Amino acid sequence: MYLYFNENPRTLYLVASSHRRNSPARVLVFRAAPDSSSQAVVEFLSKDQVDLTNAVKLTSRIVKGCLGLISIAGEMFLAVITSATEVGNTRPSSPTAESVCQIHDVGFYCLTSSLWDDPLANGDPVANPGYGDQNEYYQASGSTTPAPEHPCQPLRKLISTGTFYYASDPQWDISSRFQRRVTRADSWDASVYDDRFVWNEYIIRSLMDFRERLDPKERSELDQCQFIVLAIQGYVGVCTLALPAPPTNGTPAVATLSLISRLGWKRAGTRFNTRGVDDDGNCANFVETETVFSTDQHCYSYVQVRGSVPLFWEQQGLQTFGHRIQITRPQASQPAFDRHFAGLVEEYAAVHAINLLGTKENEAALTGAYSRHMKSAQHALGDTIGLTSFDFHSAVRIGGHESVFRDIRRLETVVDNMDKFGFAMADAGTNEIITEQKGVFRTNCLDCLDRTNFVQDILSRTALEQYLQHIRREWIHSGSLWTNHGELWAENGDALSRIYAGTGALNTSFTRSGKRTLAGVLSDATKSVSRAYINNFQDKGKQAAIDMFVGNLSTQRQVTIFDAIHDSVRVALENRLPEYSTSKQCTVFVGTWNLNGRNRPDMFAIGFQEIVPLTAQQIVQTDPEKKRIWEEKIIDTLERRPNKKSSYILLRSHQLVGTALLILVKKELTAVIRNVEATSHKTGLRGMSGNKGAVGIRLDYHDTSFCFLTAHFAAGHGNVVERNADYRTIVNGLHFLKGKNIASHHNVIWLADTNYRIDLDNERVRTLASMDDFDALLAADQLRRAMDERAVFEGYQEGPLLFRPTYKYDLGTDNYDTSEKMRVPAWTDRILFKGNNLDLAVYSRAELRCSDHRAVFAIFRAEVRIIDHVKRAALSKLLLESVTSTAPGEKLDEKLAALTFTTEEPELPPPSSDEGAWWDDLEHPNGIVVPLVSKKSPYGQSGNPFDSSSESSLSSSPSSSEEELYHALQAPIAPVQPTTTRRAPPPPPPRAAKRASESDS
Repeated sequence: MYLYFNENPRTLYLVASSHRRNSPARVLVFRAAPDSSSQAVVEFLSKDQVDLTNAVKLTSRIVKGCLGLISIAGEMFLAVITSATEVGNTRPSSPTAESVCQIHDVGFYCLTSSLWDDPLANGDPVANPGYGDQNEYYQASGSTTPAPEHPCQPLRKLISTGTFYYASDPQWDISSRFQRRVTRADSWDASVYDDRFVWNEYIIRSLMDFRERLDPKERSELDQCQFIVLAIQGYVGVCTLALPAPPTNGTPAVATLSLISRLGWKRAGTRFNTRGVDDDGNCANFVETETVFSTDQHCYSYVQVRGSVPLFWEQQGLQTFGHRIQITRPQASQPAFDRHFAGLVEEYAAVHAINLLGTKENEAALTGAYSRHMKSAQHALGDTIGLTSFDFHSAVRIGGHESVFRDIRRLETVVDNMDKFGFAMADAGTNEIITEQKGVFRTNCLDCLDRTNFVQDILSRTALEQYLQHIRREWIHSGSLWTNHGELWAENGDALSRIYAGTGALNTSFTRSGKRTLAGVLSDATKSVSRAYINNFQDKGKQAAIDMFVGNLSTQRQVTIFDAIHDSVRVALENRLPEYSTSKQCTVFVGTWNLNGRNRPDMFAIGFQEIVPLTAQQIVQTDPEKKRIWEEKIIDTLERRPNKKSSYILLRSHQLVGTALLILVKKELTAVIRNVEATSHKTGLRGMSGNKGAVGIRLDYHDTSFCFLTAHFAAGHGNVVERNADYRTIVNGLHFLKGKNIASHHNVIWLADTNYRIDLDNERVRTLASMDDFDALLAADQLRRAMDERAVFEGYQEGPLLFRPTYKYDLGTDNYDTSEKMRVPAWTDRILFKGNNLDLAVYSRAELRCSDHRAVFAIFRAEVRIIDHVKRAALSKLLLESVTSTAPGEKLDEKLAALTFTTEEPELPPPSSDEGAWWDDLEHPNGIVVPLVSKKSPYGQSGNPFDSSSESSLSSSPSSSEEELYHALQAPIAPVQPTTTRRAPPPPPPRAAKRASESDS
């Protein structure tokens, strides 16, 4: 097929080749919808309906197919394959060929702008818009300005590495294993595939939806033209070999040995950027590898999988040849672990995991956690899952690589499950299944590369030998068979390693030749050094390209194809969210405390500053032990609280030198809290030092997102500009995975030592504080002034400051600083928040005397949204069916508005007037509500969550005024007695207006 374009309006034409066998004369037409960078108009027309007289051929290369549509940098691009070669036919004896092509180059052509058109592309057989040729054009035209990089250049580099494959003519489902394909009742259908392995699923989705809306005849013609390509990433290798002839005749048997590895994309990424599991049970570096052995009589298939240890763990900072591993959610990994193995059992019927991690400290910690989680998962999944641990490195040190080959095949659990799982076999001519594979081995090491590939090669050979024992025993002794088998597995290891780690695999010399050589040792050493450099310094750009390709970036908008009916239904669904979702209340407690380097925890808190002394040694290499002590103490305190009805667990914690953030949740909520991530950003010494900065943790609770941040801004009374700069640096520089930032969340809560001071003289501040004249102090508060000037925290709220300044005290006393410096008291410790569904119930401080700061805490009530996806799908179907049956003359928008999914309507009171108000009734005359103040906190403990026991040496009980405030804030507030009975008092003026009136008085 060929690609043309026309201007006015800008239109791209993908024209089916007339030379292709059984290909209809059809054209796929693309153009952008008006004023949109994420909606396209697509038409499927006969060639005689399209006038290509003035159309320009964008490239003289033959286009192999379309990968999809993607919106990047405010532009929309069509992705097409411009270069590919055939790898081979994986099943020559099949009724229909199953050939595979390897992608070598792709082109991205803009639908919205001519900026990325290559001026030299006309008639140039190797030109591609927006890439290297543009630099030549700029230089030839005398311009000294370098050509701008094409927005899709990272994607082109990613896809053109030779690791992407697709099924060639005739089309077949390359994403699904042999056993699944042959057991399907229907013939090949482009819409049926294994979505775990189709890498362009995100950018092809709009075209797949367009295909589904065509009538059956057009859909069939679209498939025959092969416009749409579904691509996998991984490795495909095919070799054909002659095997000894059967005794009945002297003709050698021709067999085809193929290896297909399908890399999962749902947790895709590079080595140090993507580890472990996500909340949906998707693992990093998850690969399904299938060995296919085909003759003219039978087709054999054997499937294995590999994947990262399915726990929440990561490796932060510069990684060299040692592995600094952190299990980030040790108490909250079980739900994701269970989802992962439940998904594998659903897909493969049974799973036996082989863990190849060693006994060194970091790997041993992962192994121990893996075993504990497996035992818990077995309570639900029974004997369909199991685990065998085998220390690969220890075995190699003792007996060399040869001993691993022997030991793996002798392991009792491996032998038993090899017999139990079996393999898949079908008749070559009819595809009728003879035997099915009833389970898979799941192998892992740390990276799931070198050790894993080595052991999977052994398992593949063992299973193939079992098959040959039944079919042709003499072929077991064929040297060429095992030579080709080893070569395919070595190439497979190299390919998967280049994708994940940037270099070829280690140990492949033994896989190829069966022995360890000096050249192999030197090659492995070179690869290790290259990996360390690539993974630490080059992988971030590659990770960004992967996230862009699979649609992980939070700022991305998926391209849709204009369709009036479906677009109307989509808008209607968005407007009717309450009909397919519910909400529930949750209570969030947040607290911040600058510990001044102290380490005697006796109470519960969330955000800390100066958890360690801010010394040069701590800045260079932070001691995590203090954070661990606080974590243990807080958990222990919560477990020992009276009238305990539920347990809390540490969901996630993170530390940046002295700044630390801990998130604890009820244990039963871990199954509905997902996508928990932590990050930090330095602001000290212009971003080079972590003595100042911020730590952030984000999570999704059902379908509502939360972002918690604790920070430590620049110190010094007069350094307001520096503090403002710290805030802006954090907001602009603190990022989570997949492009998420602070503003990406429904609810954001800062709990920080902001270090903003009070601009009054020392004596005046102390006098006003002793008099509890908070309004006068607040008028001179640096943070409030900065917020009013919109210099920081624009859009955020803070509760009323009805407590004394929290800094700076003499240790162990209630006296403000009496040292030589005599610092001015200030509200340095603050909690600020933003979110439409956040309701502040309590904002106060705790009388803890072991630091020069007082801790500040707040309690929020938040509304959490829960979307019922089944109900949403039902509503979508109802709307679609109703729209498609619209009567002539009936307006679409009016019909959609008239549709109802539920008959429950809230009963609203009559509107208020001068004669009467809806809140003025017999039960509440004049709108007065009498508060019911309880002596006991609703949380089953003391009113102030920071209170210690009376015998504690760290604190004393709060004052009675604070205790009354706490209870009053949780009870309904009674309005002031009105002077007339005709109407209630007016609402208070906005904050800005109130300040204006105060300043005038």
